[in-house]
Amino acid sequence: MVNRVTRIYLGVDVGSVSTNIVGIDEQESVIFSKYLRNDGQPLQVIQEGFKEIQKQIPNLLILGVGTTGSGRLLAGAMLGADMIKNEITAHAFAAVYFYPDVRTILEIGGQDSKLILIQNGVVADFSMNTVCAAGTGSFLDHQAERLKVPIEDFGKLALSAQKRVRIAGRCTVFAESDMIAKQQFGFSKAEIINGLCEALVRNYLSNLGRDKQIIAPVLFQGGVAANQGIKASFERELKTSVIIPEYFNVMGAIGAAFLAKKQVRKSGSVSKFRGFNRLLLNFSPITFECNGCSNCCEVIQVEQDHRIIAAWGDKCGKHSNGISA
Repeated sequence: MVNRVTRIYLGVDVGSVSTNIVGIDEQESVIFSKYLRNDGQPLQVIQEGFKEIQKQIPNLLILGVGTTGSGRLLAGAMLGADMIKNEITAHAFAAVYFYPDVRTILEIGGQDSKLILIQNGVVADFSMNTVCAAGTGSFLDHQAERLKVPIEDFGKLALSAQKRVRIAGRCTVFAESDMIAKQQFGFSKAEIINGLCEALVRNYLSNLGRDKQIIAPVLFQGGVAANQGIKASFERELKTSVIIPEYFNVMGAIGAAFLAKKQVRKSGSVSKFRGFNRLLLNFSPITFECNGCSNCCEVIQVEQDHRIIAAWGDKCGKHSNGISA
């Protein structure tokens, strides 16, 4: 009996907290998805993720690879990506694919957040917050640890709150101080967690939604969308229902896979994917300042077994151009 070959397009979203890997088939159905914590080691996490994929689906033919996220360039160099796109494009592409009428995308990840406005199926406007942690998943993780409440129970507890309590949410330091004060006044954990959810939503909307018209249908994506307390807070503030997609926590990776398929089909070429075996080789990123001109660019190079396979950051292309695969 001949083993059936599974032909897929891969999308890899490398963020500050997690790496998401998704595979779609030629009919654009999601056949697997993996959400992996980076733990400060994204290269090793990608390698481990691809080992797991090989075990799960032994007979794989990779037709195309797309990368996105803050680590998209590094992942693209490591994998031999056919398409490297920013998070806004990847999230929007996946959202419009599953929900063609979507007008607003709320996305909250581990350490950043995005607001994307869609018109006629394309991005009309967007804003990002990569500086303040008060509106992100890492802030909720920290508070869950401090309150000795599993993060998985945050949403359920928030929905059970009997009273509303306002928590200062403009800054992580002030929020934590305010939470301690409210605890001392006798408010329950459920009420404080609900107040925290509402504070995060207020912070998100004031930072990203200022002067922007949020129109339904509204999609909520990113890891924080698992928190029903945040969803309920958004619905109260926006006075509209909020949709959470089936693959809410890996939508960026799905978008990257779709875009890779589109690129490979358009070019008519074979995927540049380096292959599973080459992923097991040693990869090492290095950085240096180029003194070739007055720009003094900070250049990042990726070496694979002491051979440079990618470089970026140089405005003139001195280092990034002409590197062979």
